[in-house]
Amino acid sequence: MAATPSEPDRVAIYQITQATTATFTDLYLRQTFLFFVESGSKRVVTPTQDVVGNEGDLLVFPAGSVVTMENRPVLDRTYRALGVAFPDTAIARVFDRQSAARGDDRVQVLKADPFRPLDLLPILRETLGHPSLPSGIREHRLLEPLIWLRENGVRLAPGQEETPMGKVRRLIEQDLSHPWRAAEAARHLAMSEATLRRWLGSSGQGFSKILMNTRLEHGLSLLQTTDRPISTIALECGFKTPSHFSDAFRRRFAISPKQIRVSTTE
Repeated sequence: MAATPSEPDRVAIYQITQATTATFTDLYLRQTFLFFVESGSKRVVTPTQDVVGNEGDLLVFPAGSVVTMENRPVLDRTYRALGVAFPDTAIARVFDRQSAARGDDRVQVLKADPFRPLDLLPILRETLGHPSLPSGIREHRLLEPLIWLRENGVRLAPGQEETPMGKVRRLIEQDLSHPWRAAEAARHLAMSEATLRRWLGSSGQGFSKILMNTRLEHGLSLLQTTDRPISTIALECGFKTPSHFSDAFRRRFAISPKQIRVSTTE
């Protein structure tokens, strides 16, 4: 899984690598995400779908998706993908509500043949890799991949209302190392703790579970997209010790943090 960017109006790009096949359940993607599979394959399961993206394919996840993902390395090569997160403001500039109504909230796949989605990567890498570009040129170039998606039949809904779970997770993401409590989160969201707990009932998750999942999913993203030490990631994500992080990570994902980076066959 990839992380969500800290700035809500910024397009962000993440190089994702994984050494061992693993399945990650109930991952939440707050923004619209594009996953370009460069090596290996990605299987995605939702209540209504079971799809696979192979090398060269592009998977498009609408904002607010909750999915189960399985990343699969192939032979002696690690799983590699490029994840690109687009804010709602960019989606709204390209996709209108009428066109989105003709689609749905499913994960959409554009296959390597005939679409060749990896051809979009030079535009994204060049644009995001040169921060000195004038902002107007940058914004225009970053809309081009979305326009290409629209012209190839992809439908995305702009300006969807954020779910209660999404709002709480966004608050927690502002400082993952903070010792969040439900009462404090409720104050930030201008409601009572009792109202917050009732409000979260629609998500099927209580505050403590949302807090733990947010921390672990951010930790997973850092393991896949950076070379930071596991001990540093643990503290950054709000765990008191690396062993506490490793134990919680294994309980959630049935794999150790180390195995994300090191193949079990090595």
